[in-house]
Amino acid sequence: MTDYAGLSARLEALCAGEADEVALMATVACEVHQFDDRFHWTGFYRVVEENLLKIGPYQGGHGCLVIPFSRGVCGACARTRAVQLVPDVEAFEGHIACASSTRSELVLPVQNANGVLLGVFDLDSDLPAAFTQEDAEQLTLILNRVFAKVSRA
Repeated sequence: MTDYAGLSARLEALCAGEADEVALMATVACEVHQFDDRFHWTGFYRVVEENLLKIGPYQGGHGCLVIPFSRGVCGACARTRAVQLVPDVEAFEGHIACASSTRSELVLPVQNANGVLLGVFDLDSDLPAAFTQEDAEQLTLILNRVFAKVSRA
């Protein structure tokens, strides 16, 4: 059983009083990456202009530097603001292979309390079907709590 309550409590303590989105992203990426051996690349892609994501704080090997909303799993998440739970990245039309070892992916939209899309949180695994609906639900709750403090309009 994955201890999401413990992860949430740690992040709440670490992020208490912080409202800088990059500092929060760095802290979340670090904690989540170390949280579970299934998570081989863990990081953020930030909205930097209309319909464009750029890499933000992450843990793991190199990621793609720029992703348009029109491409890949991260782009689909940003475009639709819907969680993308992909058990087999090869079966996802338009998947961008930032790392050839990635087999499955979970991407979650990240928004502030005002509903502004700040970016997406991307988790990659070298294992097929590594992510579950529980992962998606629990990480969404954590992201919503952490980024509710960011006030960018």
